[in-house]
Amino acid sequence: MSSRPPASPPAQGSRLLLLSLLLLGTAPGPRPASAFYLPGLAPVNFCAEEKKSNECKADIELFVNRLDSVESVLPYEYTAFDFCQASEGKRPSENLGQVLFGERIEPSPYKFTFNKKETCKLVCTKTYNTEKAEDKQKLDFLKKSMLLNYQHHWIVDNMPVTWCYEVEDSQKFCNPGFPIGCYITDKGHAKDACVISSEFHERDTFYIFNHVDIKIYYHVVETGSMGARLVAAKLEPKSFKHTHIDKPDCSGPAMDISNKASGEIKIAYTYSISFEEEKNIRWASRWDYILESMPHTHIQWFSIMNSLVIVLFLSGMVAMIMLRTLHKDIARYNQMDSTEDAQEEFGWKLVHGDIFRPPRKGMLLSVFLGSGTQILIMTFVTLFFACLGFLSPANRGALMTCAVVLWVLLGTPAGYVAARFYKSFGGEKWKTNVLLTSFLCPGIVFADFFIMNLILWGEGSSAAIPFGTLVAILALWFCISVPLTFIGAYFGFKKNAIEHPVRTNQIPRQIPEQSFYTKPLPGIIMGGILPFGCIFIQLFFILNSIWSHQMYYMFGFLFLVFIILVITCSEATILLCYFHLCAEDYHWQWRSFLTSGFTAVYFLIYAIHYFFSKLQITGTASTILYFGYTMIMVLIFFLFTGTIGFFACFWFVTKIYSVVKVD
Repeated sequence: MSSRPPASPPAQGSRLLLLSLLLLGTAPGPRPASAFYLPGLAPVNFCAEEKKSNECKADIELFVNRLDSVESVLPYEYTAFDFCQASEGKRPSENLGQVLFGERIEPSPYKFTFNKKETCKLVCTKTYNTEKAEDKQKLDFLKKSMLLNYQHHWIVDNMPVTWCYEVEDSQKFCNPGFPIGCYITDKGHAKDACVISSEFHERDTFYIFNHVDIKIYYHVVETGSMGARLVAAKLEPKSFKHTHIDKPDCSGPAMDISNKASGEIKIAYTYSISFEEEKNIRWASRWDYILESMPHTHIQWFSIMNSLVIVLFLSGMVAMIMLRTLHKDIARYNQMDSTEDAQEEFGWKLVHGDIFRPPRKGMLLSVFLGSGTQILIMTFVTLFFACLGFLSPANRGALMTCAVVLWVLLGTPAGYVAARFYKSFGGEKWKTNVLLTSFLCPGIVFADFFIMNLILWGEGSSAAIPFGTLVAILALWFCISVPLTFIGAYFGFKKNAIEHPVRTNQIPRQIPEQSFYTKPLPGIIMGGILPFGCIFIQLFFILNSIWSHQMYYMFGFLFLVFIILVITCSEATILLCYFHLCAEDYHWQWRSFLTSGFTAVYFLIYAIHYFFSKLQITGTASTILYFGYTMIMVLIFFLFTGTIGFFACFWFVTKIYSVVKVD
């Protein structure tokens, strides 16, 4: 465990980052409020107590979110800890995405009035007697969470309250959370946030941040409505052993809790608040200062651009080879047909009588294709909305909610595609096909998710999905998704089977001995390398946002990478499919699915590498959860990439055999 504050920002300037984001249409830069905060995020106006009205609030509410740690996958809600609790207050309603991600937003005991300065105001005092078992348990839980560097996440006016500090190269990093406290080891080694002050020096001692200096920045509205809008909320955590707990003065030594301490321990929680006018930040671009300081930039943008150029270059090469070689082949075959002394057929034309022979396990392949189509359309639409700014970090939980709702509504294409291909493979067990499309892949995902949920529930984590939400998810699946899949399958089976350009022979042709490179396995392993190469940098950012609790907002870039992934999967599969057909191997259906689907295996290997090299996760439960959730992502990715490969190869095979003349 390193002895630095929670995350280290980049050495590169963030101007390049913002420029790239603006070019890709994702930066929430200075523009009219409606352009970025699209749905349901209207600005709130604040004014002094004596001027308050229906349009202008005086009270500022501070909400607290779940506490999480980079060293543990288990988040806990605020009430699980023995902090000051709100006596009253309405809990904001959470959407499906927030519940699935374990966000639990609650009212806090911290109440402010706009433009009213407070200094060292007492919130509450907590007393622990180490001889009482209940008190000792509460204190031990607090110590354990400081040891694992659990972070508070506070929200004011839908903005994260940030802790900004300087790191190397005098760069400022704004962390949307701040730690509960920190620990000095018995060898005198300062862990995590203990490095910020020389006052933290006692060995084998915990220091709790029981005081916060909050500064709220506001922008006065010049036109139209009256009042001011909040544009930033920053805080600095401090530790004080208040000399007079009843009348705290925020002076004295740091609030230490020795590991060997016994008897009575009192912790007084206090805060100071001040307000400052900020004329340069507009309400619409108030997230910029957080996003600019995010540690995303320490992957050079040039390397991402570089990977895009390489992928586009490879795509160009693949396309050129395919077009030129195929064009020559087709011209030669058609020419040979017109000459009397036609030699014996050779190459891919030889297998025209077997190319559309139904594959083995056609039922399973058609079910995978149905589920893959559902995931493919869902990903495309979700990313498209995210690019428009609908699913920005300000709109909490929107990304997950959008994905789940789309998946449920896209049951029809899944049923249709599965039925259509199953019929073309000559299958007749249509009931089994529909049931498997509805339940096989979603069932595996749900079973994995349910087991993970049991572990979270057993650990008392806030990420455990409440029973009511589980019932709601099952209701969405059984009452909406399944009937829609049946409707899609009905239309799929009703239509005539897909017409192939060539007839299939009665007797299957013998496949000649294959060289090492044209055997199925080497081709499949090679096929996944190219698509993985174009996504692995974005994969690093996505895994960071999931496991290291960083905001992900580069959706324009992600959309671009998604399009490139689709192109690369298609081209790699077509290229390998062509080589196999030239080697007279006509079993292309499963191979095309597995060739691009193998990208998911590289994804799994990368996720394992990421776990051991980048994360500091400790504990059996956290490790099981990490790999449990990773397996869900790998399965979804496998179906998604495999489907792209199959469709590309199906289009290619249909195209080439419809152009060439067959006797």
